[in-house]
Amino acid sequence: MPYYRLKDLIKAIRACKTAADERAVIQKESAAIRTSFKEENNDARHSNVAKLLYIHMLGYPAHFGQIECLKLVASNRFADKRLGYLGIMLLLDENQEVLTLVTNSLKNDMNHSNMYIVGLALCTLGNISSPEMARDLCAEVEKLLGSSNTYIRKKAALCAMRIIRKVSDLQENFLNRAKNNLNDRNHGVLLTAITLIIEMCYKNPENVQTFRKTVPLLVRHLKTLVSAGFSQEHDVTGVTDPFLQVKILRLLRILGKGDAEASEAMNDILAQVATNTESSKNVGNSILYETVQTIMEIQSESGLRVLAINILGKFLTNRDNNIRYVALTTLNKTVSIDTNAVQRHRNIILDCLRDGDISIRRRALELSFALINESNVRVLTRELLAFLEVADNEFKQGMTTKICLAADRFAPNKRWHIDTVLRVLKLAGNFVREEILSNFIRLVAHTTELNAYTVQKLYASLKSDISQESLTLAGVWVIGEHGDILIKGGNFEEEELVKEVTESDVIDLLESILAGPYANQVTREYVLTALMKLTSRFTSISSIQRIQAFIEKYNTSIEVEVQQRAVEYSNLFKFESIRPAVLERMPIPEVKEEVVRPTEDTGSLLDDIGPATATTSAPQNAKNDIMNLFGSGSLLDDIDPVTATTAAPLNAKNDIMNLFSSGPTTPTTAPVAPTQNAQQTNALDSLGLLGLGGAGIPSQSSTTSTSTSTSTDQYVAYNKNGFKVSLNPSKDPNNSNILNIEVTFHNVGVGVTVQNLLFQAAVPKTQKLQMQPPSSTSILPGATAQQTIRVANPQKSNVRLRLRIVYSTPTGAKVDEIAEFNGFPQEFW
Repeated sequence: MPYYRLKDLIKAIRACKTAADERAVIQKESAAIRTSFKEENNDARHSNVAKLLYIHMLGYPAHFGQIECLKLVASNRFADKRLGYLGIMLLLDENQEVLTLVTNSLKNDMNHSNMYIVGLALCTLGNISSPEMARDLCAEVEKLLGSSNTYIRKKAALCAMRIIRKVSDLQENFLNRAKNNLNDRNHGVLLTAITLIIEMCYKNPENVQTFRKTVPLLVRHLKTLVSAGFSQEHDVTGVTDPFLQVKILRLLRILGKGDAEASEAMNDILAQVATNTESSKNVGNSILYETVQTIMEIQSESGLRVLAINILGKFLTNRDNNIRYVALTTLNKTVSIDTNAVQRHRNIILDCLRDGDISIRRRALELSFALINESNVRVLTRELLAFLEVADNEFKQGMTTKICLAADRFAPNKRWHIDTVLRVLKLAGNFVREEILSNFIRLVAHTTELNAYTVQKLYASLKSDISQESLTLAGVWVIGEHGDILIKGGNFEEEELVKEVTESDVIDLLESILAGPYANQVTREYVLTALMKLTSRFTSISSIQRIQAFIEKYNTSIEVEVQQRAVEYSNLFKFESIRPAVLERMPIPEVKEEVVRPTEDTGSLLDDIGPATATTSAPQNAKNDIMNLFGSGSLLDDIDPVTATTAAPLNAKNDIMNLFSSGPTTPTTAPVAPTQNAQQTNALDSLGLLGLGGAGIPSQSSTTSTSTSTSTDQYVAYNKNGFKVSLNPSKDPNNSNILNIEVTFHNVGVGVTVQNLLFQAAVPKTQKLQMQPPSSTSILPGATAQQTIRVANPQKSNVRLRLRIVYSTPTGAKVDEIAEFNGFPQEFW
C-alpha cells in the first residue's frame, strides 16, 4: 500500500536492511505517486511532491514530477508555492524546455503583495535562470532592486547576480540601483549590494572606474563597523558583522588596485583594521587575512606592507594548521613585493619545515627557496640540506633541483658551490635530475683549479657509498677524466687520516661499483668509458693490461650499448699510436644559460606514427648532454652531423655495429671538417678499428648521389656491385610536412641471392625520420624488395639522407657501404 505521509515513507526507507529492499520501497511508492498524478488528485499533490523530492534526494529518478511542481506554483496557497518552487529548483535546470512555462508564474509572483512570495520567485530565478528568462524578467528584478522593502532588495540583488552571469550585457541596468543601495543602513542589503558590485567589476573591468567614486563611502562603512560598540544583531564572537567587513575589504582591494588616489583614501582605515582586530579567534583572523590581501594588492605605503607581513608572521605561530597554511601561501605570493620584510620571519618559516603536516612543509619549502639570496645563501642552504636528509621522497627531486639552482645562482665561490652539490649528491643522489648532474659535470670542467680537490672528494665519497646513482655517475666521470690528478695528488683525507691513492685502488673502486647491487646499464656504460680513459692517464703497464682484460669481459654483454662500447674499446687497444689522442680530456663545454633546452617543434610526425616507433633526431633532455660530456657515445659520433633511425635489427651484431650513433649533433649539409688531431681523424676514419669491415677492408667507401632519375619519380641513391637502391618520394596527403619515401632494392647484377639485408638511414637535426620494416631481407637475382621511410621536415629544408647498405651473399662475401643522397627537387621539401 502507498505511504500517504512523508514521515511514513522516511520511516519505511530507514527500516530497509538492504539496498534491494530500499529500491523495492522506492519503486512501489513512485508507482503510487505516478498513479495519483494521472488521477489529478489535487488533495494529495502537495504530499506526493514532497515525497518525490525526498526520493530525488536519495538519488532515484523523479523527473515525472516536474509538471506537478508547476501546478503547485500556480496555487494561491503559500505552502504550495514554496514546495513548488523548491521542486522546480531541484528537478529543473536552465537547459530544459519545461522552464519556459515557469516564466509567467515568476513574473506574476514578483508583483505579489506578499513579500515572502516575491522572495520565493526571486530565489527561484536566481538559481535556475536561463539567458532567455534573464532577459524577460530583468526589468522586474531592476524594479524590485529599488523596492522599499529591505527583504526584497536583498533578494533582488542576489538575483541580479545570476542575471549578470548569464547575460553580461544587462549589467548596465543595475549600475545605479547597486550604487544607491550602498547608502542603505541595513547590513543585509549592504552586503548583497557589495557582492553585486564585485561581480560587475569582475565581468566588466570598466565598471571599476565607475565605482571608485564610492571608496569614501565604503571607508566610512568600514570605520563604523570597526569602531562600533556591541550590537547583538550583528555580533559574531565579539566582532561586529565580520561578513560585511570582509566584503568591504574585498571590494576595496578591487577598487584600489592600480589607483594611487583610491589607495591613499583607504590606507588609514586598513591600518586601523589591522591593529584593532582581535586575532585570538578565527573570525578576527579572517578579517585580518582579507586586510593583508587588500594591503598587498593596492598601492599601499611601505610601512603598511610591513604591518601586513608581520600579521602573516604572527599567523605562522598559530596552532591552527589552516591558518599557518594560509599564511605560508600568502607569503609565497608577497615575497616578491617586500622580500626584506619576509626575511624577518625566516626562522619561523624554517621551523615549519619540521611540521607534521605535509602541506605546511611543502609551502614552507617553497617559501624558503624564494627567500634565498646572496647574503643568506649559506644559512638557508645549510637548513635545506638538513631537511633534505629527513625529507619525504616526494620532496627530494624538487629539492635537489632547487638547491643546486640556488647554489649555481648565488654561490659565494666555486668551492662552496662544488661542496654543496656534492652534499646533495650524497644525501639524495637517486633523486637528482639529469640536467642537474650535467650542470655539475660542466662546473667541474670549468673549475680546473679545483679539479684535484673535486676528484679527491668524489673518490672519498664513492669509497663510503655507491648507493646514490648520481653521485656514482658524477664520481666515475670525474675520476675517468682526472684520474692522473688523483694519483699525483698522492693522498686524500678520510676520517682525519691521510691516505695514498694508487692506480690499483682506483681500478678496484670502479670494479666494485660494477660488482655492487646498485649497478645498472648507465652505470656500466660510464664505468667502461672511465676505465678506458684511465688507460691514457695511468702509466703502469699492469694497470692498463688489467683494464683491458676487464673491458673484454663485456664483449659478450647482453646489453647492446655496453657490448658496443666494450668491442670498440677493445679494438682501440690495437692502435697504441692514436689511443692517447682519442682518449684525451674532453674539451671544456660551453656554459648554457638555460638548464633545460626547449624541444624543437618538428611537426606532427611523432604523433602520427606513435611513440612505439618514433625516434628523435636531436637530444630531448639533458641526459644526452651528460653523455656528450662523458664521451659515452660511439667513437664514430663525429663522422657526420646527422642522427639515425634504424629499422628493426636483423641480428645482434648488426645492431652493435650500428654506424650511426645517438649522440647530440648539429645539422649541416657541408662536408665534415677535419678534427684538430690528425691521428684521431685517421683513427675515426678507419673502420678496421671497430672490426666493422673485417681485416681485408681498410675503410668504407662513400658515394654521393644527385638526382639521377630512372622514372618519373624514381631517384637512384646507390648503384654499385650489381645492387641498386632507388627512392620514390611522395608528400603525405594528411600532413604536408611529412615526406613518404618508398625505397626499392634491386638485385640487378649481384648474380646470387642477397641475404641479411640491413638498410639504415639518417637525416639532419632539423628533420625526423621513421622507418618501416623491409618487405624481405633476402632478394633473389632480378628480384626487388621494398621499405618505407617517413621524414618529418617542418622547416621545409633540403631532405638530405645518409644511407648505410649492408648485405651478404651465400659465397661468404659481405658488403657494407655508405651513400649520401640530397637530390629530391624542392617540391618534395
